[in-house]
Amino acid sequence: MNIQEVIQTKVIEAVASLYNITIPSVEFQPTRKDFEGDITVVVFPMLRYIKGNPVQIGTQIGTFLEKELNEVKGFNVIKGFLNLVITDNYYKNFFDSIKEDESYGRKPEQDNNAFLVEYSSPNTNKPLHLGHIRNNLLGYSVAEILKASGNRVYKTQIINDRGIHICKSMLAWQMFGNGETPESTGLKGDKLAGLYYVKFDQVYKEEVAGLISAGMDKIQAEKQAPILLEAQEMLLKWEAGDAKVINLWKKMNSWVYSGFNETYANLGVDFDKLYYESETYLLGKDMIADGIEKGIFYRKEDGSVWIDLTDEGLDEKIVLRADGTAVYMTQDIGTAIQRVKDFPDIGGMVYTVGNEQDYHFKVLFLILKKLGYSWAQHLYHLSYGMVDLPEGKMKSREGTVVDADDLIDEMTNTAAQISQELGKLDDYSEEEKQKLYRIIGLGALKYYILKVDPKKRILFNPEESVDFQGNTGPFIQYTYARIQSILRKANLSTSELLNQLGQSIELHPKEKELIKLLEIYPETVKLAAENYSPALIANYTYDLVKEFNSFYQQVSILGESKEEIRIFRVQLAKKVGEVIKSAFQLLGIQVPVRM
Repeated sequence: MNIQEVIQTKVIEAVASLYNITIPSVEFQPTRKDFEGDITVVVFPMLRYIKGNPVQIGTQIGTFLEKELNEVKGFNVIKGFLNLVITDNYYKNFFDSIKEDESYGRKPEQDNNAFLVEYSSPNTNKPLHLGHIRNNLLGYSVAEILKASGNRVYKTQIINDRGIHICKSMLAWQMFGNGETPESTGLKGDKLAGLYYVKFDQVYKEEVAGLISAGMDKIQAEKQAPILLEAQEMLLKWEAGDAKVINLWKKMNSWVYSGFNETYANLGVDFDKLYYESETYLLGKDMIADGIEKGIFYRKEDGSVWIDLTDEGLDEKIVLRADGTAVYMTQDIGTAIQRVKDFPDIGGMVYTVGNEQDYHFKVLFLILKKLGYSWAQHLYHLSYGMVDLPEGKMKSREGTVVDADDLIDEMTNTAAQISQELGKLDDYSEEEKQKLYRIIGLGALKYYILKVDPKKRILFNPEESVDFQGNTGPFIQYTYARIQSILRKANLSTSELLNQLGQSIELHPKEKELIKLLEIYPETVKLAAENYSPALIANYTYDLVKEFNSFYQQVSILGESKEEIRIFRVQLAKKVGEVIKSAFQLLGIQVPVRM
């Protein structure tokens, strides 16, 4: 048990002994810097159970703890806050217990816990862009955090590879492509398909404008533009299995998948299972029939099928069209059920999808619960805000998106420029430099996005993200590299790294603060998993790095004259480095050993 768990047990015991009352839990917070103490028990929530003055209650509990717990050596009460002073020996013993634990902060996999995490889920008519980057980074990181919390995790995506938007790219390539291929143009396949999606929109707008100038009203012109009618005809042929259309669809999709895979590799994300909408869009219809029998769904006079969720504070939702064709909700119901068939051990699913789909997922989860699936209690929509640029909102059809590959390259180039200005890489080979620039650039990009609460909208500033000072990825990476430099210079033997600090030696306040932060790493991982929030890991890591840099500036490490203390401080630096690396792995960020 960590110190918080130890104290909670004793506080509950104290309240029972002093007041003959059982309280369900104890609220803690770090002790404010201007008060003496290491951990603070908040007395105010206890007033719901105990009548009295919070200062008096805090004093009585503090006296009990000081007497009953060897770890508590003193206390003070400020209003309703009981500040406890913890002994140095507790922190020294705790540090000794974790310093050689390479998996510190991570739980082993539990047999009965499995999650499926969906992310990315792109369309095959355009390359991945900045919005996809936030989606991928969030989904991947949440999957890694869930793993670290003892869950088995399956990473998946559903690729939107069918529909009118796909036919638009296909038709434009057929009309204007002159047989272009990724090989003949030197372009990634997803970028080539995206160019023709933009081309379709340009021609469509020209045709609409021509019809309007010829006297047709705008709504009719938008429906009757010849290129749109041809795309709709192509979709019908696809649905009918027309060989020529299917072959074109397969060819262009293969280009796009190749491009996606290259981007995923550059971004450092992966998947265990791929689903394709062309294979899932018919799923769910049988569940609609089952739901009608159970009275969950009802059929309207026109033959369409609906569910009435007004009693749940929502509205009526269509689940099957009058002609018997599926809507997105039908597919999502069927796909969720199919996934549990594919992975029978999963007890929950996480859908990483933008916040414009908040309502859709409320309805989906509610329908699955009404259909009687126990796992539907453990579905989570990892809703996130959009990513904006200083120039404004991105638009795929107009070709004003920030391409993911271009952004990765830009981040790498920005990292190179700043690193060269710092001038610390003279002894690096060109290959080593390029690898380092990539690690720094990607670290900057990932950290800038993941440090923000997922629900918040982001204004992304590439140059700000690569700053080597402040709450940035490169600042944390630089601190990690500094620690590795200390370890190289210290050159401790294996036996020295196992040394224990003598019980009579007092900890420096900065040493104690670092150990206190190291102690809450496992709890931070647990909270990040419970809240599906990589931001908790990112900002914990920043706090740890800030504290280490304060320690580094105020306390001599290698210059310490007492060997026992010098070895301890090197051990402490080593552990901080290990936790930084562990935390950044959960964010999908690499750390360089030199910078």
